[in-house]
Amino acid sequence: MFKLFSTLIIFTCIPLLLQAQSTISGRVTDAKKRPLAGVNITIKGSYDGATSAKDGTFTFTSTANGERFITASLTGYQTLEIKAELGTSQQFNLVLKETVNQLNMVTISAGSFEASDEKKNTVLKPLDIVTTAGANADIVSALKTLPGAQQVGEKEGLFVRGGTGYETQTFIDGMMVRNAFFSGMPDFAARGRFSPFLFKGTTFSSGGYSAQYGQGLSSALVLESTDLPERSSYSLGIGSVGPSVGVDILTKDKKKAYGFEADYFNLSPYFKIMKQKQEPTIAPQGTNGSANYRLKTSKTGMLKIFVTGSYQRFGFEGESLEYPGFKEAFELESYNIYTNINYKENLGKGWRMNLGTSYSTNRDRIYMDTINKVPAPTRVKARQDLSQVRLMFTKGLGKFSVLRIGSEYQYGDERSRFNGFDANYVDGYTAGFVESDVYFTPRFVGRFGARYEYTSILARSNVAPRASLAYKLDNKSQVAFAYGDFYQKPEPQYLRFTHELGFMKATHYIASYQRLAQFHTFRAELFYKKYHDLVKTTPDYSNNGTGYAKGLEVFWRDRKSIKNADYWISYSYLDTKRDYLNYPYEVQPDFAANHTATLVYKHYIPSTQLNLGATYTFATGRPYFNPNRPESEFMKDRTRTLNTLSVNVNYLTSIGKAFTVFVFTMTNVLGNDQEYGFRYSSDKLRRNMVGPMAPRFFYLGMFMSFGIDRRQEQIDRQ
Repeated sequence: MFKLFSTLIIFTCIPLLLQAQSTISGRVTDAKKRPLAGVNITIKGSYDGATSAKDGTFTFTSTANGERFITASLTGYQTLEIKAELGTSQQFNLVLKETVNQLNMVTISAGSFEASDEKKNTVLKPLDIVTTAGANADIVSALKTLPGAQQVGEKEGLFVRGGTGYETQTFIDGMMVRNAFFSGMPDFAARGRFSPFLFKGTTFSSGGYSAQYGQGLSSALVLESTDLPERSSYSLGIGSVGPSVGVDILTKDKKKAYGFEADYFNLSPYFKIMKQKQEPTIAPQGTNGSANYRLKTSKTGMLKIFVTGSYQRFGFEGESLEYPGFKEAFELESYNIYTNINYKENLGKGWRMNLGTSYSTNRDRIYMDTINKVPAPTRVKARQDLSQVRLMFTKGLGKFSVLRIGSEYQYGDERSRFNGFDANYVDGYTAGFVESDVYFTPRFVGRFGARYEYTSILARSNVAPRASLAYKLDNKSQVAFAYGDFYQKPEPQYLRFTHELGFMKATHYIASYQRLAQFHTFRAELFYKKYHDLVKTTPDYSNNGTGYAKGLEVFWRDRKSIKNADYWISYSYLDTKRDYLNYPYEVQPDFAANHTATLVYKHYIPSTQLNLGATYTFATGRPYFNPNRPESEFMKDRTRTLNTLSVNVNYLTSIGKAFTVFVFTMTNVLGNDQEYGFRYSSDKLRRNMVGPMAPRFFYLGMFMSFGIDRRQEQIDRQ
């Protein structure tokens, strides 16, 4: 197999001999003609670029041609963007203007990682997400390389600081997403639905997040959709799992844009190469599609409409744990539609309005059976519908401070049928919030807010106060503190059977230090989280559960020490226990590891336009339930330590007039056993290890973009 992979990689690199490169050079100065060192100069939307030397000079080569944008950025200065016609060697004299106020101002950072193209406290950008080895262009998988996130491979979701995947909510343009992940099968996590390049901003809040958002006990993943593109483009991709196509049209007046994307996947050929843990009866297959429309309604107004839909089906057979010698079958068919409409406009006198609405529906049909065994097959039909509307007003207070006031309403309809038994309910959720960022000085800021929530299914309400303080020690360093109460409804699987439960509650306390330089980022954070009113299922349904989580997290990123290299290291120490569901007392839950560490390394070779990446992940063993132990030893067994190494290779080139990217990625290249836990038979005599469907996953693809250099954007269409 590895001979096959080597042959494919060598084949994709043949065009290296055919490249025609031009040299781009120049000098960067400030408004007073003083040279600026450390400025990032790049061709927008590509890997091509350089960093200015002490005298402000720079030089690099590129195969780009035609009308392109060259950008120059440096912390404390306004980003410069100029249009240029490339194809021959050229020189540029670039002048950057200072933004002294932004340089000196402190920002709210406790518990929050920004992943944005625009904000100066960026930790990860969309391009970082899709080029992270092992992430496979999945936002959540990439965020697992940051501190706070647990390495849970058998369940969907982002498990943060001792919280379950359900305790992290995803928001798009302020509105909660009901089904952020594809439907999966038991003990195997499904990936997220959304591409990172649909969003211009991504904020991963591991705790203490804004009062604008609710219904997440532990964490919030906040996504802000893109605006108008720079120009029209067309894309075409072909990979080892299927083809894709995309169109993005910008009108001549540059006030409107519309487009669509579609892909089809079928893993039958892939499964013939990579044997799976269970035998596929229906190889995973389906299609995804999306359409968008964006309209600039005025100089300050923007309307965005986004619709996406997906269909998938698959089936597997495996050895029965409960009935030795028999086979167990699992089949799933799933439909999903998500729509989002967002409108922003300045109202004058410092007021700005943000109005949004969304609707989503998800339908799953599940079939489970022990083949040729007397028990009747299990058939499940589940449907979730969520409609919501959200309105927020923002008012500038003085030069930097801001006031936010808003409200939202959600109507959820949950329906399920289990072998003819119906379990349905509807819920009306109402929330209001007020929050203000108050700059006492440019170096000292406070964020104070509160959120009110009411849900009809529980017939209860709550008020959640939240506060953050941040002080800038110098132009690169700051300290921050955060506190807040966070509430969440119990999971739908419990509300289907009883409405006598109340809100679950978590209180967060966070202290952090951050040092952010042009090429280095360092963060250290201490946190304590207290859980109240968690759901208990024994002896009866109640809110008698408790728990806590505390720990230390460290993050270091370096983009300078090694030439043409970028790497980051994250480490998390977690001490957590909880008494919930059927637990007899407070213990470390099965999704939490005490120590987690990740090293992400990326190396770009300009002469060959190759980008090489590797991700190594380590996590200590997690608890699992062994029914053969007495109650006093509940959750005392541990899985083996997790060690996994993933790699990727991205080759950037041009074929005719199309910018092209060849992609190869492989997870767990060393084939280490990844042990997530164990499942036991009812007689306690047999057990199965819970782990990935295959020791490794690989992907090989080629993506072409016409009309604009979107080479990196194509990497994520996997």
